[in-house]
Amino acid sequence: MPHIGAISYAVGAIAFLVLTLVLLTGWRGRLQGGLLVLAALASTVWAADLAVESELGLNPSAAMLVLETVRSFAWLAFLLRVLRYAPEAVGRGNLRIGGVAVFGLTAMLLVIPAAYPYLVHWVSGAFLGRLSLFGYLGMAITGLWLVEILFRTSRPDARWAIKFLCLGIGGLFAYDFFLYSNALLFKHVDAELWEARGAVNALVVPLIAVSAARNPQWSLNVFVSRGVVYHTATLVSAGTYLLVMAATGYYIKMFGGHWGAVVQVIFLFGALIMLSVLMFSGQLRANLKVLLSKHFFNYRYDYREEWLRFTNTLSRCREHAEPRECVVEAIARVVESPGGMLWGRDGDRLVPVARWNITEPAEAAVTVSSPFARFLRERNWVIDLDELARDPQRYPGLEAPSWLDGLAKAWLVVPLLDEGELMGFVVLTRSRARLSFDWEVRDLLKTVACQAASYLGQLEAVKALSEARQFEGFNRLSAFVLHDLKNVIAQQSLIINSAARHKHNPAFIDDAVRVMEHSVSKMHRLMTLLRGDASSAQPMRLDLVQVLEGLVRERSAQEPKPRMESAVSGPLWVNADRDRVSAAIGNLIQNAQEATPKDGQVTVTLEYQDGRARCAVADNGCGMDAAFVRERLFRPFDTTKGDTGMGIGAYESREYLRSLGGEIDVTSEPGSGTTFRVALPAEAGVSETGAEQREATG
Repeated sequence: MPHIGAISYAVGAIAFLVLTLVLLTGWRGRLQGGLLVLAALASTVWAADLAVESELGLNPSAAMLVLETVRSFAWLAFLLRVLRYAPEAVGRGNLRIGGVAVFGLTAMLLVIPAAYPYLVHWVSGAFLGRLSLFGYLGMAITGLWLVEILFRTSRPDARWAIKFLCLGIGGLFAYDFFLYSNALLFKHVDAELWEARGAVNALVVPLIAVSAARNPQWSLNVFVSRGVVYHTATLVSAGTYLLVMAATGYYIKMFGGHWGAVVQVIFLFGALIMLSVLMFSGQLRANLKVLLSKHFFNYRYDYREEWLRFTNTLSRCREHAEPRECVVEAIARVVESPGGMLWGRDGDRLVPVARWNITEPAEAAVTVSSPFARFLRERNWVIDLDELARDPQRYPGLEAPSWLDGLAKAWLVVPLLDEGELMGFVVLTRSRARLSFDWEVRDLLKTVACQAASYLGQLEAVKALSEARQFEGFNRLSAFVLHDLKNVIAQQSLIINSAARHKHNPAFIDDAVRVMEHSVSKMHRLMTLLRGDASSAQPMRLDLVQVLEGLVRERSAQEPKPRMESAVSGPLWVNADRDRVSAAIGNLIQNAQEATPKDGQVTVTLEYQDGRARCAVADNGCGMDAAFVRERLFRPFDTTKGDTGMGIGAYESREYLRSLGGEIDVTSEPGSGTTFRVALPAEAGVSETGAEQREATG
């Protein structure tokens, strides 16, 4: 069975080995950090040697005495190096005395075991032993003296960073002082104190590690995960609680008589219920986080984790029913606040727009020009309402609205500014933990508030963009309707203007009736479009030859009259809505007529190639340059016709033809005319009349 001393020193060796590895991975080359690593390494080797000698039952060897001296010297050298950075406060004389004492004692303690075989001829071994004890006691006293100087001469605001170091190293030398003073008093080293020394040294390792993490000037990048510390502390606390409850239950059973077993079961069950309540207590968790952050870390917050959590919460707001409520929750969780309310812009007022775990007060609106809103915008201060009540002079010019007094447990007012514009503010209720509102909390809240304001600004921009798109769709629909109405009015105006001269001409009457039928058909299509009834505008099988022939006849009322040239002998079937495909190609013909003088030519050609109907509308009019075709021809609401044009004819034609799987191409030169080429998926076939004739002859 292992000796208790071997186990004790083995625990110490393992603890210092872990500390050495952690410090070594974070060392950045500074001398203070290097000395701390060497001190931890010397303690590791020292404890490991004592563990082996204790297990083997050996008497203290010369190697052990050397390691004892090296270990004490390493810690003293580290303390002297740390004190060199404050010579004015410490005093150069004290540093010289400390240095001389350390090196003198170290030299003496190294010489005694090395020269022991020679020295025993001059003095007794008992004297050398007592001299060594005096040397080790002197090392312990020097260590305690240096620790006392370090703590006493440190500024009060800096003691937070070195107090665990003083406790740790001071604990090492205090135990050595007790051990060696006891040995000198009783003329032998106490076996129990010696065996417990390894485990006692292991207990101070966490204190030294925490102090190293708090002092980056030592160039030690020691990172201790807050999550690990929090969960470890939770597990240790729960384990301690269970051990205490188990011990209490054991004594209840032992001394409870006949009722002991029953009372033990009831007690243990109640203890487990209480543990569950404590584990799920939000207030207890918040207080534990504050306690650990305050006493074990440089800063209250792990900013990386806080920022990731905050941004992840904002990113999940998109799936939230009310994203503004999600923003309030994200800000409140930074300070463990259980609730809050958001005020946002509504014209020239700030009104409640979202709340999280809080009731809305009555008449809680604030005008943008009010002193309260102006203070938030100009100062960008997080307002501590408790501090405002105690010391109003710290907030000069602030006039808090009266309804804040009626808001239950109101604690902080966080302004939300985006590029100097006040987007709103958040009122948070009092934190679950006893959180002191210091500069760190204030700065973190201002940072997350800036991000939250940017997010709220983005929400407003998205909302405005959505509304603009709705208005854009309405305006585009209105433009299309006006465009078709303009064409209908132009056709009917032509009939009215010609009626006086041709009203007795039967052919004119037939053309007028045909134009009126077309106008009525177009108006029906517009009514269908406005009602949003898409069922009546489904594509159908059309003969493109008949559609083009009808368009040519319809547009023949205007000069120059278009003519059609078809290389297709039979019908050419396409799947499209008759009115829309007629409007698309009719716009091309109309534009060609308007761009061509009356004695010019407009030609519509049709052919079938590779499963596509290829229609061309060519004119010899004024033409267009390449820049106009590329940049303006198909741009909606861009017209060269002044007040008589809408600028959507070509755009509407292209978009509808593309929706059918077709293509449209333009070739034009100024003074040489323009050719629009349209290609649509089509299927060649014979007309129904031709099919009937073949059946009859067959």
